[in-house]
Amino acid sequence: MQQLHFKLYKPVGMLSQMTSGEDRQLRKKRFLSELHDFPKDIMPIGRLDEKSEGLLLLTTDGKLSDTINRSGVEKEYLVQLDDLITNEAIIKLTEGVTIGLFGKKYTTKPCKVTLLKEPPPLPDADVKLRIGKHRPTSWISIIIKEGKFRQIRKMTAAVGFPTVRLVRVRIGDIALNNMQPKEVAPILDLQPFF
Repeated sequence: MQQLHFKLYKPVGMLSQMTSGEDRQLRKKRFLSELHDFPKDIMPIGRLDEKSEGLLLLTTDGKLSDTINRSGVEKEYLVQLDDLITNEAIIKLTEGVTIGLFGKKYTTKPCKVTLLKEPPPLPDADVKLRIGKHRPTSWISIIIKEGKFRQIRKMTAAVGFPTVRLVRVRIGDIALNNMQPKEVAPILDLQPFF
């Protein structure tokens, strides 16, 4: 059986799952299944929380999904922060910070953090994000090889600069490029990218 793979731009306000299943609390939420007529065995590789947006990969190949999730592949995020981040905070992020993870303390692995001098060329922010117009913001790129629950948001909050917008732009060698929110594109084979 031929495996099928897709990349998509997950918009803000959508969960990284196909349907609500039997969970009544989720029935009013939005799901990936509304973006495309996906094959029935499709599954997301990793997740983005409801308020985050950007690149999400989907596959019908469960083994490949597991391999990518466990392999420590690079994931790049563009992050808009509340206020102007300091060099000291960037160094702390780079070296690893302590965050809360399911009631326990966890120290993030070293990562690459770059201050962006200009806002990146992204689609306009979703109005649900309520990005303030009266406070300054700054943008950074963060490249990590792990993916704990709400990790980037917890990391930037730990150094005093909460995340106001979070966009994943790359997983391994697969990039978001010029995709727009809700756009879906097939990928012939994911293997060469990881």
